[in-house]
Amino acid sequence: MAENKDYGASNIKVLEGLEGVRKRPAMYIGGTDKHGLHHLVWELVDNSVDEALAGYCNNINVKIHSDGSCSVEDDGRGIPVDMHPVYKMPACQVALTKLHAGGKFDKDSYKVSGGLHGVGMSCVNALAVKMLLRIKKNGKIYEQEYFRGNPQNKLVVTGTCDKDDTGTMIRFYPDDEIFSTLIFDYKVMETRFRETCFLNAGLKINLSDENTGKKHEFCAEGGVQDFVQWLNRSKEPLHKKIFYFKKEIDDTEMEVGIQYNSSYQENIFGFVNTINTVEGGTHVSGLKTALTRVINDYAKKKNLLKGSETFTGDDAREGICAVISVKIGDPQFEGQTKGKLGNSEVKGQVDSAATLAFTEFFEENPTIAKAIIGKALDSAKARLAAKRAKDLVRRKNEFSIGGLPGKLADCSSKKMEECELYLVEGDSAGGSAKMARNRNTQAILALKGKILNVEKASPSRALSSEEITNMITAIGTAVGEHFNQEKLRYDKIIIMTDADVDGEHIKTLLLTFFFRFMPHLIESGHVYAAMPPLYRVRKKKDHYVYSEEELKILTKGMENPNVTRFKGLGEMSPDQLWETTMDPKTRKVQRICIEDAVETDQVFSMLMGDDVAGRKAFIAENAEEADLDI
Repeated sequence: MAENKDYGASNIKVLEGLEGVRKRPAMYIGGTDKHGLHHLVWELVDNSVDEALAGYCNNINVKIHSDGSCSVEDDGRGIPVDMHPVYKMPACQVALTKLHAGGKFDKDSYKVSGGLHGVGMSCVNALAVKMLLRIKKNGKIYEQEYFRGNPQNKLVVTGTCDKDDTGTMIRFYPDDEIFSTLIFDYKVMETRFRETCFLNAGLKINLSDENTGKKHEFCAEGGVQDFVQWLNRSKEPLHKKIFYFKKEIDDTEMEVGIQYNSSYQENIFGFVNTINTVEGGTHVSGLKTALTRVINDYAKKKNLLKGSETFTGDDAREGICAVISVKIGDPQFEGQTKGKLGNSEVKGQVDSAATLAFTEFFEENPTIAKAIIGKALDSAKARLAAKRAKDLVRRKNEFSIGGLPGKLADCSSKKMEECELYLVEGDSAGGSAKMARNRNTQAILALKGKILNVEKASPSRALSSEEITNMITAIGTAVGEHFNQEKLRYDKIIIMTDADVDGEHIKTLLLTFFFRFMPHLIESGHVYAAMPPLYRVRKKKDHYVYSEEELKILTKGMENPNVTRFKGLGEMSPDQLWETTMDPKTRKVQRICIEDAVETDQVFSMLMGDDVAGRKAFIAENAEEADLDI
């Protein structure tokens, strides 16, 4: 029995000021890795964007400095510098040192805002070893310096400026006691700021990197329409004219752009106050409902559907590329990461406005309407063909246990949270994996080499593929409108391929399948890639090495080191495969995540689709970063 110790008031810890942020940074910025580091930049830029949304800011300058710092400067009104009536310190110091302090809680200051938690600037301050603040306001330049959240001096006037010259500049040095990496990624920022400018027509964001000399100005006068055009740049549009409408209902301002393309994918990107809601929400649901209704009504009115036939939502949205951006005063997000909008009233508002706008668009553009209806008809035919194909496969599988694929070596445990499914290339590697696995919790599904490239195939062809159908059946969630994550049979789905070019290609084909057919499994953290070693080095005992760089370090100074190169999973003994790649205690696995849905869609479309020129340009640009064994 545990020793009974006094538990009283002295045991209750109160974290003063910003101490709580430094103690539990993940609660505020999601983590202390690369994503958390860049989240600090987003917090500052979002503040500047809020000034733009309020009509006071036109230019934002973001600079990656050679000394490891990053600065964000805008030409907004400048953070208030007058004394706060309660805290008896300058208002800017309150904003930088107090959580949940800011103008966003005052509806007179900001009608809409992306950062509603009021922890943005103060979080950045808390997690920076050093922060420099400069404000231009009232014809004066004010400056102050902070160290790990604490002011090092009073706010002082250091110069004068024109009375019309206003704005805020914050330069911060991320704390190496907090973050696992201190390197800002230009590419990540580039993607984010491009989206931000698409969603705020006319706003300019200048990004520059002192380390590389790279610089870029982002600005989209056409806003959402330019966004849709850019998203479809590597695809073949079904119609040139972009469907677009902008409307305000009550306190909800909505902007929608749509252009169908010849692909089989559905891409609807939702944003709330410029925040990318990767999991959708009520605004996306409202748009989907309106589209399905209008397309069905128009098809019936023009006698393009027979009898009681109707298009499903999947039929109506095949090949769609849409952006819906809403701006509201009090957004209610589901989850800490603001991934899904929960405001119930927004669904009806978007549904109503989109139904009216889309109906008018169809009446005024009958040629475009006919092309979209034709696309939906093709989808409906393919859906019925796919259903027949799935029924045929289901009948073939009736002789296997529980209707599961015959090639699946399932695990005995029925507790989803402890079960894992390994997707393994080839019978040889599959055989080794079956012998190596923990039969209680690890299932093995051996695939016949390279699966179908779903980026180039219609859904009916993809769902007629035995390998793809086997994966869908084994995973249990179904796909499309029938997707149900509650039926997921395994907590981890682990792609395990050889560490060579063919293995990387197979991995990419599988990731394309998951991104196009089961993106929610990636978003919710259920998809992983195994990391088998490249080499075994004998040095008193066996050392397993996972990269060329690691091999150089380990064998430095060794004469004729005993090095074995693993050419494939099938070459490993079951014991080696278990120890290096499958034992949860010793293995390395990489969780697959979608950093940015827009960028991910573009990469898959270009790498796996028909855009040859774009693929060549991408390979040329990123060749130096590739680590391949040829």
